[in-house]
Amino acid sequence: MLKDITLGQFYPAESPVHRMDPRVKIMAALAFIVAIFFVDNLWGFLFTAIFVICVTKLSSLRLSMVVRGIKPILFLVMFTALINMFMTGGEIVVLFGYPLEWGPLKVSREGVYNAVVMALRLVFLVTGTSLLTLTTSPILLTDGIERLLSPFRRIGLPAHELAMMMTIALRFIPTLLEETDKIMKAQMARGADFESGNLIKRAKALIPILVPLFISSFRRADELATAMECRCYRGGEGRTRLRELKICGRDYGAGIIMFCFITGIALLGIYC
Repeated sequence: MLKDITLGQFYPAESPVHRMDPRVKIMAALAFIVAIFFVDNLWGFLFTAIFVICVTKLSSLRLSMVVRGIKPILFLVMFTALINMFMTGGEIVVLFGYPLEWGPLKVSREGVYNAVVMALRLVFLVTGTSLLTLTTSPILLTDGIERLLSPFRRIGLPAHELAMMMTIALRFIPTLLEETDKIMKAQMARGADFESGNLIKRAKALIPILVPLFISSFRRADELATAMECRCYRGGEGRTRLRELKICGRDYGAGIIMFCFITGIALLGIYC
């Protein structure tokens, strides 16, 4: 399950999406996330799914790799769907002549609709952010975030430091997951059981993993800080870049495609 998490991982490949300017990809990802919250019908979600599949193929990524990132959040998706299904008032669903209600728990038509919409939104949110990290290296992601935040330096915002922290956090997600997997396998070799029992017992069985995981995280953070000091890292002042970011034709094309996507979502929301 831990290996299925794709957020924070980078998949090197030669594709038009990989060669895009990171600033354009970050803005496109933000626009995609905002557009998802305006999708509220089947045609809109179908249009979004086609768009995601086309971007995945254009990125030279396997669709299974992107879909695999949904597995770790299935519990959250199901929990959100159930909460919306049972906690939304409205017309009670009748199945085979029996109303679906058990005391305070009632399944309404509006609840089922909200459950499906929220579940699909969560799936597409994870998919969109995974496509951003899979096609953008950590260095380019840092440069892109820094350049986007640079106008806020006038009000004292440390753009470079914020971009560095955000990128390090994303970069270390796969590393911490790999470390967690190693700790779990080491404890399973010593007789630990993480798979049997109910949900509460499984959660309690994961508590002994936290101590070595925190120790390993602090050790890695200390090693990273030492390595940055040895390389005379002093923040963003006076730093140069090996590759300067430049907007080119493919980036303008991506902006036009993203505009068409948002326009399509708006039209489907109005007429469907």
